[in-house]
Amino acid sequence: MKKLFTTFSNIWKIQELKERILFTIMILVIYRFVCQIVLPGVDPTQLSTAEKSGILGLLDMFAGGAFSKVSIVALGVMPYISASIVVQLLGIAVPSFQKMQKEGESGRKKITQITRYLTVAITAVQAVGYVKTQVPAEAILIDHTSFYILSGFVLTSGTLFVMWLGEKITDKGIGNGTSLIIMVGIIARLPMAIDQEVRSVFTGNDGGLIRLVLEIVALYGVVMFTILIVQGVRKVPVQYAKRIVGNKQVGGVRQYIPLKVNAAGVMPIIFAQALMFVPNAIIGLFPKLTDSWLHQYSDITSVTYSATFAFLIIAFTFFYTAITVNPTQMSDDMKKNGGFIPGIKPGVATSSFIDDVISKITFPGSLFLALIAILPSFAVKLGIQQEFAHFFGGTSLLILVGVVLDTLQQIESYLLMRHYDGLMKTGRVTGRTGIPAAGSGAAL
Repeated sequence: MKKLFTTFSNIWKIQELKERILFTIMILVIYRFVCQIVLPGVDPTQLSTAEKSGILGLLDMFAGGAFSKVSIVALGVMPYISASIVVQLLGIAVPSFQKMQKEGESGRKKITQITRYLTVAITAVQAVGYVKTQVPAEAILIDHTSFYILSGFVLTSGTLFVMWLGEKITDKGIGNGTSLIIMVGIIARLPMAIDQEVRSVFTGNDGGLIRLVLEIVALYGVVMFTILIVQGVRKVPVQYAKRIVGNKQVGGVRQYIPLKVNAAGVMPIIFAQALMFVPNAIIGLFPKLTDSWLHQYSDITSVTYSATFAFLIIAFTFFYTAITVNPTQMSDDMKKNGGFIPGIKPGVATSSFIDDVISKITFPGSLFLALIAILPSFAVKLGIQQEFAHFFGGTSLLILVGVVLDTLQQIESYLLMRHYDGLMKTGRVTGRTGIPAAGSGAAL
């Protein structure tokens, strides 16, 4: 406990770090305030209070409840994330985008600008669909045509404002701004979820305090397991040849390429959840199919839902890893810098070796990811309230763990630069970069 207070004291002694933390907190408070502002022309008392489910529930969670409140920032940063994914995929398939990725800082600025323009286009389309499906006619106080036009501009501006807040946090704050905004939205739902669970435990005959303690212990175990998956890497040794540059000898040292066990992050879960929403959409279009086998996909606790969800996550994990991790590029970069993997010939052999290692570690990583994703359904089956069960796994837990580790890593780097002790007694905090230092115990 004394070390913890000492660490916080050291953080406060670093002026730049203190200013960045305070700036981040200020921006996040502004974002949470804006989330409470309802769209102009909407009567909040006429809005549905029913909990969102499926992909709509996921969007509402990412937006911190702003989606269900019909806030001016209801769409949050999801259009920006969608645009980023599209640009990332274009960088794999389109040569002009590949060229921009290799142009360094100038290329990065071009890609960022394209992502922003694409965000505006995606938000404009989503805004129209959002107001038509999520805002009931009785809640609209003005002419409907005027309302749809006004809402389209307001929602697009709201998303751009949130995107701007995220960029400001990244530039002048601490941590990744977009990720922090999503994390704050998720945490905003935690107090309500805990309140519901406490009321449920103590009003029923399910064990009371003992049951609540067991749930907290189980949640702690799941969080530790998730951290292990997020941090886990397979270190591939790389030897660099000795070279004479001027009067100095460089190279001749052994380094490592950290290949992440979960290189795909939360994207497979997001893709899989989007597909799992399709059966419900079909039932909505064709009500006669309500009693068909598609109805099983409306219940997240059903075996059919969990098995299909897990299969899709495993498939998408391999797919997303394949398009984002390029063994050939890694092999070429290694060869250009005079590096080689001991016992493996440079070039095609190195590329094949890296691809084989990635395939081997991706399979258990995908299984672990699928298990984490379906844990909330098991929690609901065991009697845990659905709102609280979301924190036992899935996208929300992975984002929370990843963002917290990322932010702690940045804070620790400031401490170590000023020759203070880090946040850990041994080793170093590892963020989503997946590069653990010696002693972290995260490598597989």
